[in-house]
Amino acid sequence: MDNKQRKRQAAVLRLARKLHRTTGALLFVFFFILALTGLLLGWKKHSGNLILSKSYEGSSLEMKDWLPVDVLHQKAVAIVREQISPDISTELDRIDYRPDKGMVKFIFVEDFWGVQLDCATGEVLHIERRRSDFIEKVHDGSILDYWVDAYGGYIKLFYTTVMGGALLLFTISGFWLWYGPKRFRATSNRHRF
Repeated sequence: MDNKQRKRQAAVLRLARKLHRTTGALLFVFFFILALTGLLLGWKKHSGNLILSKSYEGSSLEMKDWLPVDVLHQKAVAIVREQISPDISTELDRIDYRPDKGMVKFIFVEDFWGVQLDCATGEVLHIERRRSDFIEKVHDGSILDYWVDAYGGYIKLFYTTVMGGALLLFTISGFWLWYGPKRFRATSNRHRF
């Protein structure tokens, strides 16, 4: 390896080190939050109902026995207004049917509340604060869209682009910081003899 090639390799190593260090310093807090929330999401079903409540079972798995969705929705809204707050918004985030349990979850946008109802009787099976939904929104950055009431998810798109790009940059620069010096030493040793 001639001197010009060695200088070029050394310059690439310096650049990789600088990119790795600078990106790590700038995004440290975000990577910490991403790692912590990812860990919590991985454990959500094994958290003893702290992060994610279990899905309760209704009285019938037969869909022919189930109440219509609008009747179940009206019951869920009444329950939220009676048991949580009469002023709470009843805007739905989603409806989650569990046919294998005979249960439906109505998940509300405001403050991450959820109500599990028996599909056949409309009885309340469980009222829950959906901490896992909050953690997921923090994890993917959409919590900012939620807080500023931004529709379209552009903050989340920006956040995931930056974090995904940084992770890709860390992977490439980290590999080069490991492999580059090995290659540099190997080529130096070969030309020494």
